[in-house]
Amino acid sequence: MNQVYRIFRISLPVIRLVLILWLAAACTRSGPGPQTQEPVPEAGRSQPVVPRILRPVRFQPYWVVNAQFARYYVALEKGIYEKYGIAMEIIPFRPFLTSNDQIKSGEVDFTAMWLVNAIELKANGTDIVNIIQPSSRSSVMLITKKSSGIDSVEKMEGKRVGTWSGFEMQPKAFFSKYNLHVEIISIGSTNNLFLMDGIDITMANWFDEYHTIINSGYNPDELNVFFFADYGLNFVEDGIYCLSQKRKNEPELCRDFVAATLEGWRYAFAHRDEAVEIVMAYARREKLPVNRIHQEWMIDRYRDLYLPEGKTEFNSILSEDDYRFAGNMLKENHLISEIPPFQDFFMPIIK
Repeated sequence: MNQVYRIFRISLPVIRLVLILWLAAACTRSGPGPQTQEPVPEAGRSQPVVPRILRPVRFQPYWVVNAQFARYYVALEKGIYEKYGIAMEIIPFRPFLTSNDQIKSGEVDFTAMWLVNAIELKANGTDIVNIIQPSSRSSVMLITKKSSGIDSVEKMEGKRVGTWSGFEMQPKAFFSKYNLHVEIISIGSTNNLFLMDGIDITMANWFDEYHTIINSGYNPDELNVFFFADYGLNFVEDGIYCLSQKRKNEPELCRDFVAATLEGWRYAFAHRDEAVEIVMAYARREKLPVNRIHQEWMIDRYRDLYLPEGKTEFNSILSEDDYRFAGNMLKENHLISEIPPFQDFFMPIIK
């Protein structure tokens, strides 16, 4: 019996050492990659781990999936919204389920809009507010073929002009400013009439239709372009809007949504190929035709518009001059009776 006791006394330190080494090894085998550090509870107290609660947000773009909305899809796919505490859901665009209707009914929390559309919505009773205005220059232009001989504003007199339904305000203001009489033809979203000489002049976005026309067989030196912004008709685009009550009641959520969205743009600009892959994946889910080269062009042009060479920070301010100009155009065309006060319309979340 004494012999057994002596063996046990000798072995006990060894057993303790083995246990310590085994526990240390087990603590280090927690799997690959960085580990989340949980707070150490106070001595003698048991504290349950509380999971982080994400705030739900619903957003709807005003058009189908493409790279002009890359910031939202990239920020969602790369976990940027989640990093800011947001559970993001992007509601797909539907022809009869517009972002204007969705924001009005409260079905979505945020949307992007062109300034003229937002002013009209506000003036007609929907209490929306602009919380950031990253776009400071209109991307819209008129295009003519050099072969038509229409190489100046004056030569547009009496010509047939294709415009998008619901976006006629800018070209109409242009023709009114220069006292031109033209025939306005609604073209929807197609370039076919222009390509087949059914119209002489067409409305286009720099980041979209202009590139589509080039891809259809025209070289840039075969086209004349007239940017509206160069003629004093700067209708800015893609402001971020929400209802004023959300801006008032949930300013932190609004701030986080804007910050995450801008971070999504920075990532897309810095990783164009990956951003295009993300956008194309979402487009395919919606069974939309998508072209890689065209999506790359879109992101590049948005970078030129949002962060032109030498600029490192996004624009955030809506110019009151741009606001007054757009509002006056709407009022002169009897689309609104009064222009909403600027301070009730623009409520920036980042100052």
